[in-house]
Amino acid sequence: MSTTANHTAVLTLPSDTQMLITREFNAPRHLVYKAWTTPELVKRWWAGQRGQVTSAEIDLRVGGQWRYVMIANGGFEVAFHGEYREIVPEERVVCTEVYEQSGVPEPEPPVLCTYTFTGEGDRTHLHLLVDHPDKALRDLILETGMEAGMQESLHALDLVAQSLR
Repeated sequence: MSTTANHTAVLTLPSDTQMLITREFNAPRHLVYKAWTTPELVKRWWAGQRGQVTSAEIDLRVGGQWRYVMIANGGFEVAFHGEYREIVPEERVVCTEVYEQSGVPEPEPPVLCTYTFTGEGDRTHLHLLVDHPDKALRDLILETGMEAGMQESLHALDLVAQSLR
């Protein structure tokens, strides 16, 4: 039986430019990390209920790039990409994240995401600290309704990680 230890992530705002997202998973840390870093597994959870992931590219090394693309349920494409800045397998990943918009310049500096995986046994805690270049961008992202999509994605990640047992 699949269950989640905590059905929802908690989103807080530690500063004017940051979001902190925390969530507990009902799977060992190495399986959550595997589901988070394996392209064919990312395709199963990243879109949540909001579409179909058509591409998940991961070059998991410092300086390597990542890019995820989905066709949303409305028929439009949504894509993000970034660069890995720090990797400690199964413990910590720091990377940039850019929402791809045609004709819109990428933010400089880019959004910086720090994923920290902790836990023991069958439980994993994910702490995702998102640093935005300014408060206006952070607030704009919050106003898009990103939290509902993020909740769906993290729930799906939990289920995929549990399925790997």
